[in-house]
Amino acid sequence: MDTSQVRLGWHDSGTYNKNIEEWPKRGGANGSLRFEIELKHAANAGLVNALKLLEPIKEKYPSVTYADLFQLAGATAIEEAGGPKIPMKYGRVDVSKPEECPEEGRLPDAGPPSPADHLWEVFYRMGLNDKEIVALSGAHTLGRSRPERSGWGKPETKYTKEGPGAPGGQSWTMQWLKFDNSYFKDVKEWKDEDLLVLPTDGVLFEDPSFKVYAEKYAEDQEAFFKDYAEAHA
Repeated sequence: MDTSQVRLGWHDSGTYNKNIEEWPKRGGANGSLRFEIELKHAANAGLVNALKLLEPIKEKYPSVTYADLFQLAGATAIEEAGGPKIPMKYGRVDVSKPEECPEEGRLPDAGPPSPADHLWEVFYRMGLNDKEIVALSGAHTLGRSRPERSGWGKPETKYTKEGPGAPGGQSWTMQWLKFDNSYFKDVKEWKDEDLLVLPTDGVLFEDPSFKVYAEKYAEDQEAFFKDYAEAHA
C-alpha cells in the first residue's frame, strides 16, 4: 500500500473547475499529471515516484486510461489502509499532450494567509461543499509531509524515522499507514509536537462552518467513513 497513490489521484482530479465547460481546459481527472510540465508544479513535488509505480500496470493493461488508473490506485490505497470502499466509475478520457495540462495554481496551498477563505475558493470551484471539504481533509490521516517537497513539516520524527519506505517527513497521525478518524482527534487536541497541523488543518476546528463536521468526525468514525467515501467519489 503506497500513500502517495492517494495524493496522485487527488492531484490529478483536484484541478477541476466547474465554471469552465470546455474539456480539457476545465481540468479534473484526465491523466494530465503524467506529463513532466505538470509533475513540475510545486504542489506535485515527489509524485513522479508514484507515477513510476503505476507504469508497469499501464504497460500490462494499455487499454486502461491513466485517468482511471490514477483514481483506481488512490481508492485502492485507502481501502487497503483500512478505510472505506470508494464507489468507482470508469471511462475517464486522457489528455493527449502536455499543452492540455492545467495551469499551475489550482491545487490547495498548505499555508495561505486566510486558510478558510483559501479552502472555500479552491473547493467551491470544484463544486464541493463544507462537509466535503472537511471529510476530504481527513485523508491526511495517511502519509507524511516532507519539507524538501512541500516546505512543511519536520525532516524526521519518532513516527517516521523507521519508514516503511524512505524514512523521514512528518505525519499528521501516529499510525500514518492506517486510514481512520485519528486525524480529527489529533488536530483537535494537538498535544504532540511530532504530529503535523497545517494552517488548513487547524482551521477545521476554528471556523464554525467547518467545526461542526470536524467535531462530528472526531467522535464518529463511521460517519467520517460514510461522508469521506461519498466526497471522494
